[in-house]
Amino acid sequence: MNVSLPGAQERGAAYRCPQDGTRVPVEAAAPWCCPVCRGPWDLDFSPAPVDLKSLAGRVNSLWRYAEALPLDGPPPVTLGEGRTPLVPLTDTVSAKLDFLMPTLSFKDRGAVVLAELARRLGPERVVADSSGNAGTAVAAYLARAGLPCTVYVPEATSPKKVEQIGAHGARVERVPGDREATARAARSAADAPGTFYASHVFNPYFLHGTKTYVYELWEELGGRLPDAIVVPVGNGTLLLGAALATAELYAHGLIAERPALVAVQAEAVSPLATAFRAGADGLSDEEDGAVAAADTLAEGIAIPRPPRARQILRAVRESGGTFLTATEDQLRAAQRDLARRGLFVESTGVACWAAVSAAPDAFAGRSVVVPLCGAGLKTGLA
Repeated sequence: MNVSLPGAQERGAAYRCPQDGTRVPVEAAAPWCCPVCRGPWDLDFSPAPVDLKSLAGRVNSLWRYAEALPLDGPPPVTLGEGRTPLVPLTDTVSAKLDFLMPTLSFKDRGAVVLAELARRLGPERVVADSSGNAGTAVAAYLARAGLPCTVYVPEATSPKKVEQIGAHGARVERVPGDREATARAARSAADAPGTFYASHVFNPYFLHGTKTYVYELWEELGGRLPDAIVVPVGNGTLLLGAALATAELYAHGLIAERPALVAVQAEAVSPLATAFRAGADGLSDEEDGAVAAADTLAEGIAIPRPPRARQILRAVRESGGTFLTATEDQLRAAQRDLARRGLFVESTGVACWAAVSAAPDAFAGRSVVVPLCGAGLKTGLA
């Protein structure tokens, strides 16, 4: 399966390990993780600046930011994703309604780029793992690309999410145990020759999809960004995408300063918040073995050992941001509060509003955007 990749190679993209510097070309035979340390890849890719004035007449999907994306060439897979509304919640806090994506979660942003990558590589099989929303998005966009896939999910995943994944034609493998057990099962399958691992954690193309969240904010706000961008963090794909976008926009002189990135975790499963408050660069071996995925309504961010922990902590610190946590009672209250405002959001997707509402003094006088990441129909009312 030594297939060259149109677009990525033209732009000089290559996988690079942020831990040891290992590099491999982006091609069908590339390993899904660094062969030296087994860690996730970053992408060596130099985007061109996006011309704000040129955007008005462009395609109505995230592919409108073509200069910033690592795939060009033939017309890409799309379901018209992106361009989600930005609505005020208070005088200073606005919500971006990413639960209005085609599969009802923000994961469509990364999944569409992964699906297009897979389509061009032409693998024999595709596997993914997820607590629900990423698997749904990958299944939908791979169906659009004409590729079958198998999605591994924890056995306790919301029945509605499992049903949605299967409805897109994917084979669903329910794994006994927690999210980590599910990841291990999928990675074992991903080691088989001819397999493309559509991992929203290990494959950096997913992050280059999620960064369009910030490009959309920049476009909608007329070439600026809010003072603080608040995002939920489990594996950190939205936060790391936001960090990529703010760095790119700043490097190209398209914003005067970078906003603070504020990460939110469920208090019940908050290894990164704990490490951040302790001043740690990553998760220690003791923490890594001790933290278990406790029961939380925010199942989508219940990740006790995120593989990109060091990158997430560094991105938050470099932005001047911080970590917040939300209790289970705060999650319940936030979901009901948003529903009374006309916004029915799943319990993971309300985490940022729950945390911001509980800490108003932390954002006094600052403009803030929170994402509402998944539709309430996926899990029901907590």
